[in-house]
Amino acid sequence: MDAKENGEMAAAAAAAAGERGIPGRAIAGPTNPMVTPLLTDLYQFTMFYAYWKAGKHHERSVFDLYFRKNPFGGEYTVFAGLEECIKFIANFKLTEDEISFIRDSLPGSCEDGFFDYLRGIDCSEVEVYAISEGSVVFPKVPLLRVEGPIAVVQLLETPFLTLINYASLVATNAARHRFVAGKSKMLLEFGLRRAQGPDGGIGASKYCYMGGFDATSNVAAGRLFGIPLRGTHSHAFVSSFMSPDEIVEKSLRSSDGSHTCEDFVSLVQTWLNKIQWSPSLRGIFGETNQSELAAFTSYALAFPNNFLALVDTYDVVRSGIPNFCAVALALNDLGYKAVGIRLDSGDLAYLSCEVRKFFCTVAKDFGVPGFEKTGITASNDLNEETLDALNKQGHEVDAYGIGTNLVTCFAQPALGCVFKLVEINNQPRIKLSEDVSKVSIPCKKRSYRLYGREGYPLVDIMTGENEPSPQVGERILCRHPFNESKRAYVVPQQVEELLKCYWPGNSGKPRVELPALKDIRDRCIKQLEKMRPDHMRRLNPTPYKVSVSAKLYDFIHFLWLNEAPVGELQ
Repeated sequence: MDAKENGEMAAAAAAAAGERGIPGRAIAGPTNPMVTPLLTDLYQFTMFYAYWKAGKHHERSVFDLYFRKNPFGGEYTVFAGLEECIKFIANFKLTEDEISFIRDSLPGSCEDGFFDYLRGIDCSEVEVYAISEGSVVFPKVPLLRVEGPIAVVQLLETPFLTLINYASLVATNAARHRFVAGKSKMLLEFGLRRAQGPDGGIGASKYCYMGGFDATSNVAAGRLFGIPLRGTHSHAFVSSFMSPDEIVEKSLRSSDGSHTCEDFVSLVQTWLNKIQWSPSLRGIFGETNQSELAAFTSYALAFPNNFLALVDTYDVVRSGIPNFCAVALALNDLGYKAVGIRLDSGDLAYLSCEVRKFFCTVAKDFGVPGFEKTGITASNDLNEETLDALNKQGHEVDAYGIGTNLVTCFAQPALGCVFKLVEINNQPRIKLSEDVSKVSIPCKKRSYRLYGREGYPLVDIMTGENEPSPQVGERILCRHPFNESKRAYVVPQQVEELLKCYWPGNSGKPRVELPALKDIRDRCIKQLEKMRPDHMRRLNPTPYKVSVSAKLYDFIHFLWLNEAPVGELQ
C-alpha cells in the first residue's frame, strides 16, 4: 500500500469518525464499523440507569483490565487490541437511533431525563493508561487502567474485553508458532476461509502479523493494515487444465526485454525431456501428468517473476516436482527465477527432503547455480505440534502457510480477560472469592518490570500509586499477592514502568501516540527476544514472577479481612 492510499484511507476513516466522535479528536474510528457503544451487554445500560437514578453516575472510578492465566499452557501472553480500544473511545457517541433502541430495550419505567442525559455522554472525562501494545504481559498485571465516571466506564467494559481478548489470544498463538518455527522461516497466515466470520479473519491477519508472521493471504487485511500479501494457486487451477494444447498465447518476453521466446510451451517440454533423461534422475519418474504441466506453464506465463506452484495435485515426486522444474528451468533460460513450490499434503518432512534432493541434482546436472535453494513452502492444517515434530524429524521447509489452528486458536478458544472495579471516589475496592485466583488486587496501582544483570526481565511488580518507584541498584522486596511464603528481594539493573497514558480525556496530560502496526510488530519481536528461554519453552516452562510491594501486600490482606464476612459458630 503506497502513501497516497494510506492517506486516503486515513482521511476517510477520520471523516466517518467525525460524524460520531468527540470534537477535536483526530483519531480514526474502529476498523470494524460494528464497534459502537451498542456493542456491549444489556446489563451495562441497566447499571448505567441505576447509577443515574441513584445519582452515582458521576462518581470517579478506577477499573483494571487483566487476565488470570496465560493461554496454551504457556507462561507468557502478547498484549494486543489497544489501538482499537483507543479508536473506540475517541469516537464514543450515541446516535439518536441508538438512544431510541436503548429506550425500547429498557423497562418502560425508565425516566425520559435519562435518555436526554445519554445524548451528551462521551469519553472526554475518561483516562486510559495501558501497557504498550505488542508487549509481553503476565497474569494479574493490569493491561489497562481505566479511570472516569463510573457509569460511562462501565459502558466500556464489554467492548474493551471483546477488542482485547481475541486480539491478545491470536497474537500469542502467532508468537508461539514463530518461536517453534524459528527466526529463519517465513510464516504465512492463510486462515481467512476458516476464521470465525469476517471480523475474526480480519483481526487474525492483523494480530498474527503483530505476533511475528511475515505475510497474509487476506487481501482486505493487506489493504487495511499494509500487511504484505502472499499466495499462489489452488488445486482447482491445476485440475482445470486438460492438456498443453489449451495454452493459446505461448510467447514470453525475457526478463531484460532483449528477446521473446515464441513457444514457451515447447521450451518447457524440452526441459522436461532433459530432466527425464538425466543420468542422475532416470528411473525416479516416468510420464508426468500433462494437464498439471499445462497448468504450471500457464501460471508461469501469467506470473514469470512470481512462479510458485502447488505440486501435490497428482503425485509430488513422480509428477509435480519434475513438471515444476521443467517450467522453472525454462523461466531460467529467459532470465527469471522461480519462487518455489508448495506442499499441501503427505509426509511433509520426507517430501521436503526428497524435493530438496531433486533441486540439488537439477542444479548440479544442468549447471544452474542457486536452483538448489529454490523455496519449499508447506501447508495442510499445521500447528505448533506439527512444526515441533518437523523440527525433530528433520526437514527442508523454508516457509509455512498456517490457517485453521492459528486463527481459530484451536488449542484454546478464549483468553479470559476481566474488568474489575479497584477504586471509587478514592476508596479502594476488592472483589473476594473462595477461589483465590479470582480475588482482585485493589486500589489504583503502578506497574514496573524489573530486569536482572543478564538483561532478562526478572519480575513484574505492582505498587500503590503513591509509593516511590523502584530504583536501579536498590533492593526491593517482591511478594506474591496471596501466598505469604513466596517472596524475594530483587536488586534491579533496569526498571521499566509499564502503564502509559494513551487517552488523557480532558485532564491535559500528555498522550502517547498510537504507533504504526509494523512498529508494534517490531516491539513484539524484540520483547519476545528479551525473555529468558526457560519462560518461553513449549513444555513445562518456568513461571514468570508477578508480585506486589510489601506495602501493597499488607494493604490487600488488611482490606480482605475487613471486607470478608465473619462467620459465627453455634
